[in-house]
Amino acid sequence: MNDIIIMVLSTLGALYILVASVGVLRMPDFYLRLSVTVKAATLGIGLTLAAAALFFGETAVTTKLVAIILFLLITAPVAAHMIGRAAYFTGTKLWKHTNFDELKGQYNEETHELSSKAPSPSTEDKSN
Repeated sequence: MNDIIIMVLSTLGALYILVASVGVLRMPDFYLRLSVTVKAATLGIGLTLAAAALFFGETAVTTKLVAIILFLLITAPVAAHMIGRAAYFTGTKLWKHTNFDELKGQYNEETHELSSKAPSPSTEDKSN
């Protein structure tokens, strides 16, 4: 039974990594490629490492693999966010069929801060 679980996890991991590879080729712009790569590859690598943890079955190996999986799940989204933000602020173009750009006009190039369209509490009408 354990062998079947290992085979299923490793196969699913390989399939998710394949989906990430195909996504890099098929997605039209950098931001979509980044998104599909991080999501599918993180899940694929996590499943593959889980299969390895079950295959070896030793406490030392399993502990290290679980730590790697947790580190990957924590750092991959943060890294993707930072890479995407840097790409946006350096002018990487969006796909030509993108419907709207939520960040357009929200970035102050002097202070490098994002602002919100919602009025701040200090600028709201206080006549009520």
